[in-house]
Amino acid sequence: MNALLAVAQFIVNEILSQPAYLIGIITAVGLIALRKSAGQVVGGAIKATLGFLLIGAGAGLVVLSLKPLGIMIQGALGAHGVIPTNEAIVAIAQAEYGAQVTWLMILGFAISLVLARFTPLSYVFLTGHHMLFMATLLTMVLAVAGFSTPVVVLTGGILLGIVMVALPALAQPWTRRVTGGDDVAIGHFGTAGYVAAGATGQLVGRRSRSTEEMNLPEGLRFLRDSMVATALSMVLLYLVLAVIFLVRVGPDEAYRAFPDGAANIGNYLMKSVSQGLQFGIAVAVILFGVRTILGELVPAFQGIAAHVVPGAVPALDAPIVFPYAQNAVLLGFISSFVGGLVSLGLLTWIFNPLFGLTLVLPGLVPHFFTGGAAGVYGNATGGRRGAIAGAFVNGVLITFLPALLLQVLGPFGEENTTFGDADYGWFGTAIGAAAELGGWGAVVAALAIGAVILLAAIAVQVKVVAAGWDPGAARDAELGESTLPASVAEPAAGARRYAKIPPPRGAPVPPPPE
Repeated sequence: MNALLAVAQFIVNEILSQPAYLIGIITAVGLIALRKSAGQVVGGAIKATLGFLLIGAGAGLVVLSLKPLGIMIQGALGAHGVIPTNEAIVAIAQAEYGAQVTWLMILGFAISLVLARFTPLSYVFLTGHHMLFMATLLTMVLAVAGFSTPVVVLTGGILLGIVMVALPALAQPWTRRVTGGDDVAIGHFGTAGYVAAGATGQLVGRRSRSTEEMNLPEGLRFLRDSMVATALSMVLLYLVLAVIFLVRVGPDEAYRAFPDGAANIGNYLMKSVSQGLQFGIAVAVILFGVRTILGELVPAFQGIAAHVVPGAVPALDAPIVFPYAQNAVLLGFISSFVGGLVSLGLLTWIFNPLFGLTLVLPGLVPHFFTGGAAGVYGNATGGRRGAIAGAFVNGVLITFLPALLLQVLGPFGEENTTFGDADYGWFGTAIGAAAELGGWGAVVAALAIGAVILLAAIAVQVKVVAAGWDPGAARDAELGESTLPASVAEPAAGARRYAKIPPPRGAPVPPPPE
């Protein structure tokens, strides 16, 4: 039994929870199914793996560049509370429930493949670390309610499998609006924020132009380069907060915001400039990684679609949408962060005193990744206003939902950290509330929630996605835009048209409509 557990833990912790290896394996399977040569299989798998490692390297640079900024924000605002960090809460829970998490994740992945094969929800969730995070969350809420390990694993595995195929389907109309086709889906547990951002864009941005069409004065043309605009914006943000932090706490404490300190005020300010520039580099690395992996994974999925899960659609991490509207990523990050600050104020003045909700500080990392993606979704349906308003809504969600989630985490609610993305908040709270009913009634209630989500996703897939509904069609009509960009060949008469943002160079081109 110990040997089997060790093997299962190795598979989960060293392979399935490592998205780069998982993507490489999936790519290899798809290329083998396409009867590619051994060299093409190995080369494609390695390139796809390297693409995800590039994304991880960029994400690591983002975290490093934002860490001092988070210290400055907390010191400048004088706020104290919980900072949502997925990795931190997972590490804490793994120490107590590692075995349950392992088996739950394996079962959940297997169930998701079965559902993808035998239901209309042909989505294969490939974001390995998010599988691990959701498996950990489900284990926590079920275990702290007092259920035995078999019940936790079986119930949690079913629920995990459901959300891994259902959430990509629920977001697919908006994802298709971003990417222009059904080649990829979003496989990230911030889906509620992205759908909310897309819906918000529909409401507020009918006549708003895209963030990628900003008309800049001749002297500011250099800002059309997204890497330059991102780096410059972060430099200015860093400098403003650095000065406020310095004035508020004094030089001795302010200098310690950086890992190796600062020698004097000039050095302190230049370190702030350097961190802003590092952020721009990090975003560029992420975008290059996304383009690299798409170039290998999408063709490989043709093989999986034909042999393993007919019609399979890869559901991938949030940065997969960044190349489609790079200016929207930056606007989304800033707007989501502002939404987090406004929500923190509401928690401080209203919801903490009246309802006892914990103060949730805006975490720079979740606001960047989910806020940036929300900006892209909002821009796709509502242009600039949609990007700003949609990402703001995402910022509100990832502040209030973690505060609600803390109420059902039992002793883990006192760990000064929690899960940060929107789907962990609403789904974890719902399952946790059901688990608190106790007994088999709690299991039935939790599975009923999963069944409702699954049925809703199937209905959306059949009646909305397959029907070709475009959430941005009204905006296109208002702006007098064609539903297809000039760069895409005119389809055959009677073929379905999708409104879309022209993809950047290197992004996948959807197949012609049948």
